[in-house]
Amino acid sequence: MTLHDSSATTHGVELTNITAQLPTSELRHSVAANFAATVGELIDLVAIPGIAWEAFDAKQLERSAEAVAALIRSTGLDDVQILRVPNDDGGQGGPAVVARKAAAPGKPTVVLYAHHDVQPPGDNGLWDSEPFTAVERNGRLYGRGAADDKAGIMAHIASFRAMTEIVGDAFGVGVTFFIEGEEEAGSPTFARFLETHRDLLAGDVIIVADSANWQVGIPALTTSLRGLVDGTVEVRVTDHAVHSGMFGGPILDAPTLLARLIATFHDEHGSVAIQGLHHGGETVVDYPEDSFRADAGVLDGVQLAGQGSITSRLWTQPALSVIGMDIPSVEMSSNTLLSSARAKISLRVAPGQDPAAALAALEAHVVAHAPFGAQATFTAGEAGQPFATDTHAPAAQAALWALGESWGVAAVETGMGGSIPFIADLKETYPEAQILVTGVEDPDSRAHSANESLHLGDFEKAIVAQAMLLAAINEGVLG
Repeated sequence: MTLHDSSATTHGVELTNITAQLPTSELRHSVAANFAATVGELIDLVAIPGIAWEAFDAKQLERSAEAVAALIRSTGLDDVQILRVPNDDGGQGGPAVVARKAAAPGKPTVVLYAHHDVQPPGDNGLWDSEPFTAVERNGRLYGRGAADDKAGIMAHIASFRAMTEIVGDAFGVGVTFFIEGEEEAGSPTFARFLETHRDLLAGDVIIVADSANWQVGIPALTTSLRGLVDGTVEVRVTDHAVHSGMFGGPILDAPTLLARLIATFHDEHGSVAIQGLHHGGETVVDYPEDSFRADAGVLDGVQLAGQGSITSRLWTQPALSVIGMDIPSVEMSSNTLLSSARAKISLRVAPGQDPAAALAALEAHVVAHAPFGAQATFTAGEAGQPFATDTHAPAAQAALWALGESWGVAAVETGMGGSIPFIADLKETYPEAQILVTGVEDPDSRAHSANESLHLGDFEKAIVAQAMLLAAINEGVLG
């Protein structure tokens, strides 16, 4: 892990010359002085259960958008809107909050993205405190959305406030807040939203605050994301279900044959065994196995799958999971040979992989490995592009510097095993924009799980880092 080289140049501009002029100590002090209030506002946001799934109260999602809009207005911006676009069902997509500060002549525009919707809480019995009542314990704030991604919203707002307070009228960079309202539901209207509001959301730099740091005390810039494709595998054996006593033996039931087909997806080491999938190279940093096992809650005796470093298995290699099956439950089972069975397959693809080619490879594998001559079909589902950052671009160089400056330790360039499919939409719509993926989470944040939490010390550092990055952009680091 190497601290960003502050002597690097960005389009001929020496980063050191720019950063030496920045009010870093003043920004740090401003963030610290207002941090208690920032955490209080985050606690208020967590209290609103804004979930973009149809099964949940849509009024709460509206409340969430209105609360975010009010917070942004409190910074002094008055160009604040709550916008929606139609969805495929004839209704409206989730409410997004968009606010703008126009750029001064000759200054670039920065788009600050986060999302205000959250995951459902799941089983309340698994939580140590109420999911939507944020509670601080041992330096962490617990609550649904405390980390993912309401802390991202507050990092944007608090860093903007710090710049406004310290730099004042000299803060000429244009700033656009784009706080989405349906990310946890898969961003179904995101591409349409960009198409509808293309000019409104245009920027030179887009900061996506929806990722994680390397670990508590060590910041990271997420420089690669795996893509995601999925689909449904169906195995058919007979044209109708039959009695297992009368016909069992010569005929294997569909769930058994589906299981045999699923078993071909991985080799004896647990690596994905589908031909035609891209595998990236080894990674610079690794994830200690004991730390990984602890963070993931791996049970004693369970062996890890795959080969190569753990980070390469997480970031630069494909990973396939069975995320659903259509077979009877144990309670509803009977002595019947089922004629068909289905499984939903989720495949994370490495940076550099064409999602369409990955889907084709999946289908070819399913057809070629149909067991005992069963009819096996694959129906393609969603496809999201992987992503890789140009770390030599000036915005990325400045971000690495700001992270290292704020934490006082090396900023790590990391990948992410997960996918953020809408980033591909951003890249396609704004090909010239520099996209930075930052975040406030850490390996113990447990986003999407019970007892989701935010490390408050790192949260403050993340705000300081973004304020420093905005200051560097304001001083011309983009060239």
